[in-house]
Amino acid sequence: MRNSRRGAVDPFIVMDVMEAARQAEEGGRHIIHMEVGQPGTAAPQGARDALAGAMSQGALGYTVALGIPELRTRIAQLYGEWYDVDLNPSRVIVTPGSSGAFLLAFTALFDAGERVAIGAPGYPSYRQILKALSLQPLDVQTAPENRLQPVPDDLRALDFDGLMVASPANPTGTMLDAPAMGALIDLCREKNAEFISDEIYHGIEYEAKAVTALELTDDCYVINSFSKYFSMTGWRVGWMVVPEDHVRKIERLAQNMFICASHASQVAALAAMECHEELEANMAVYRANRDLMISGLPKAGFDKFAPPDGAFYVYVDVSAFTQDSRAFAGDILAEAGVAVTPGLDFDPVRGHQTLRFSYARSTADIEDGLARLQRFMAARGFV
Repeated sequence: MRNSRRGAVDPFIVMDVMEAARQAEEGGRHIIHMEVGQPGTAAPQGARDALAGAMSQGALGYTVALGIPELRTRIAQLYGEWYDVDLNPSRVIVTPGSSGAFLLAFTALFDAGERVAIGAPGYPSYRQILKALSLQPLDVQTAPENRLQPVPDDLRALDFDGLMVASPANPTGTMLDAPAMGALIDLCREKNAEFISDEIYHGIEYEAKAVTALELTDDCYVINSFSKYFSMTGWRVGWMVVPEDHVRKIERLAQNMFICASHASQVAALAAMECHEELEANMAVYRANRDLMISGLPKAGFDKFAPPDGAFYVYVDVSAFTQDSRAFAGDILAEAGVAVTPGLDFDPVRGHQTLRFSYARSTADIEDGLARLQRFMAARGFV
């Protein structure tokens, strides 16, 4: 059968690492998972209880394409609570995870062949979804002195139709403050380019609150998810906020692409938003794990990184030890029993000399993983 050029996307390497780790576990090994950006906690108990109650009351069928009104209203309320932004619930669209929102955003905003700039390192699926939609991802190499976030000088000479930013970012955990994000929004306005803000790690911040693009402009798309702060990765429910005159366009696309986000997940997501105590208990774990990583990774020789502002990742320059991060990650898994992600997922140009370490799991796992990494590096003579 025929194969389209649109289908020729690269693999998501972290998923390959997960499979290798699974096979090792199947063989009886105990693996510490520092590869995947997935909370080690379940969805909040209140969310699970709400879904159990809804399931006992009857069928969970289709919802309207934009999402159940109660959830859209509650999400809009969150912007008032977190950012003091007065958001009209009509601008909120519930999506099948943030991935569904990326598909809707890229389809609604861009025509085939147009160029969308993304910072490198960055979330690899941006690039692959753009390719699958016959759009051109434009990797913008970011600088360590800017904490691997894009700045206008990285972009000013480039020709692009849209800019995708992430704050806190995957894989670095670094954030854009209001002046930095505002400068990028202003540049997009100058270039008549669309601005999309990936905010799926909001809520997971350590020393300063993350800035939403909606504090600075209404002329943007904002994408978020229940996967990270709300600990609901497998439930596949997220949301996007768009300008009012784009809602009907997104609604038509959503009707045809997805019909709706999972009704069951929407019920659970609505209840999860009230589980403050449990969610903040999760944050206490991430804070403790972050402290362990910042102090423990240098003891293993991994000392070239920017401390994360948010999310639950540390992105480390390992060029002193290897020029093949994929093989190096394979050795760490095979010899130390720690699964980590090679940077090639996030930066095709420089990722051969970087690794991403996730600290989303239990503190006991992080302590064990760091001890294993220290032994591995000592055995190789690196520390």
